[in-house]
Amino acid sequence: MRRIDLYFTPAEISEEEIGRKTVVVVDILRASASIIRALKNGSRGIIPTQSIDEATELAHSLGRENVLLCGEREGRRIDGFDLGNSPLEFKRKVVEGKILIFATTNGSKAIASAQGANTVVVGSFLNFKALLRYLSKVDTDLAIICAGKLGKFAVEDAVGGGMFVNHLQAEELNDGARAAQALYQRYSQDILGMLRSSSHGRYLIELGFEEDISFCGRLNSVNLIPKMEEGRLVRLMRER
Repeated sequence: MRRIDLYFTPAEISEEEIGRKTVVVVDILRASASIIRALKNGSRGIIPTQSIDEATELAHSLGRENVLLCGEREGRRIDGFDLGNSPLEFKRKVVEGKILIFATTNGSKAIASAQGANTVVVGSFLNFKALLRYLSKVDTDLAIICAGKLGKFAVEDAVGGGMFVNHLQAEELNDGARAAQALYQRYSQDILGMLRSSSHGRYLIELGFEEDISFCGRLNSVNLIPKMEEGRLVRLMRER
């Protein structure tokens, strides 16, 4: 009997709960989209970290010439980092052949916290159809982890996670999965409007990242799945 659990923040999970499951990490605004675009444009892999210090130490150990430091705090690029967390920054001429070290406020922490799972993949609106096909063939229980915002509920992540719940077959859902599915059904006809009106969406617009919101809402625009392999996110599938 297949079960889907959805958690609105990483703080809700324990290693025991996800150890044998396939985990989908969702950070709609904006880490999921940035990771997907970076891999699409030729990055050799993305290493999620829990802190700025961890990211900078790792960059020096790997050789600063071989990596790009990517991350934000309060939506803005971290001082001394090469890139922030806008998916539009991750152009092919910038990321091709590079290892990226990610230190975002919410997304990279959520991915790093899930590494004890059987399998970890990254989901978004961009790669929904590709990831749905993959998850439909997985024979383990699923856990969807929403990155949230500063440890709290974020409606865009709940709606994104709820979209997967709504389209997958499962005999059992936890309360989080049921609630997220209902939220998706409420907003499914106006995803972009939901993103723009969300707390984080409004904040990004104030910072001048309105174009990022449109990018993050592009449903099924990329046929690619980021998957954790030996501590690094790599491409699971090729584009059409």
